Amino acid sequence: MRASAAPAGFPIMPLPLLALAVAAFGIGTTEFVIMGLLPDVARDLAVSIPAAGMLVSAYALGVTIGAPIVAIAVANMPRKKALMSLIGVFIVGNLLCAVAPNYAVLMIARIVTAFCHGAFFGIGSVVAAGLVAPNRRAQAIALMFTGLTLANVLGVPLGTALGQAVGWRATFWAVTGIGVLAALALAACLPSRIDMQKASLLHEFKVMKNPQVLMVLGTSVLASASLFSTFTYITPILEDVTGFTPHAVTFVLLLFGLGLTVGSTLGGKLADWRPVQSLLGFLLAIVAILIVFAAAMHAEIPALVTVFVWGVLAFAIVPPLQMLIVDRASHAPNLASTLNQGAFNLGNATGAWLGGMAIGAGAPLTSLPWVGVATAAGAVAITLWSVSLERRAQRVAMPG
Repeated sequence: MRASAAPAGFPIMPLPLLALAVAAFGIGTTEFVIMGLLPDVARDLAVSIPAAGMLVSAYALGVTIGAPIVAIAVANMPRKKALMSLIGVFIVGNLLCAVAPNYAVLMIARIVTAFCHGAFFGIGSVVAAGLVAPNRRAQAIALMFTGLTLANVLGVPLGTALGQAVGWRATFWAVTGIGVLAALALAACLPSRIDMQKASLLHEFKVMKNPQVLMVLGTSVLASASLFSTFTYITPILEDVTGFTPHAVTFVLLLFGLGLTVGSTLGGKLADWRPVQSLLGFLLAIVAILIVFAAAMHAEIPALVTVFVWGVLAFAIVPPLQMLIVDRASHAPNLASTLNQGAFNLGNATGAWLGGMAIGAGAPLTSLPWVGVATAAGAVAITLWSVSLERRAQRVAMPG
């Protein structure tokens, strides 16, 4: 069968979108849960917190480097087969994480796992958008990314609690099991035939000459760096600065994940309406909330409220950015969407690296939100530049 449009609304999540969301849940859990386990991994493998933080950067760089390579490898592969192959890589990578005997092997295993990430979300976004009516595409993408947000609501807190209780390796065994369930869901629910454009790689890579496409990618890098410059080190911040216990940190991560869920839904609705305007508004709000967090992190209740709002804004930007890249690269949607996932993760790596550099240079944990403010401000500047160029192009194209 072929993928077909869903009804005008979503009274229930269509099964193919549900299958994609299950896979997104597993991928999101393995990406983010390492941050809740940083102290445990550092102690067990006898490395520093900044060194353990490089496991975040390694994963993100694996996505960034792997995204175009894997996109080329699966360019003309049937979409269902491509997605099933990618979830297979995910299962193998997490199994390697669970049995890794030392830091070096764990680093390699994280990179292996990361190779499935960019292409899965890139291809999955295009497939999800093709399953529904045109005026619901951003919401369909947001529904798939619901799995990613639920990973932060449930997967990361529960994975963190499991790792703290019986060891961090148990968390990766559990994520491996989620990967198997996701593979079964994809096999059962995805249509066997999904419409796709035959790819000419030379033609698709020409999309990189479009300055508007490059600006979306640049915005994704800086917005993500803004988040990860601080969030990579959220556990030591909450424990050492705010004063939360390790068990209370699990609750705070749950609250952050709830904010991500709200933000993904909100971003999907607004992106179907006005993607550029909503993106700009969310980015400005991120600058403001990070400034607030720099002060609020010193007290428990203000920190809780700020972390929740931060979570809402952090994922509200994802649907508009993903919609903009698909629209502005309409002749190469799979490649561009995949590269945008690589851009997000380049931002993840950059942010974690910037935060680690700041700490390594002797800056206190309290300085990290200001790194996020600077990078978010850069994302705002690029978006404003993009709007200016688009308006100029529209004036030139007007008759008379």
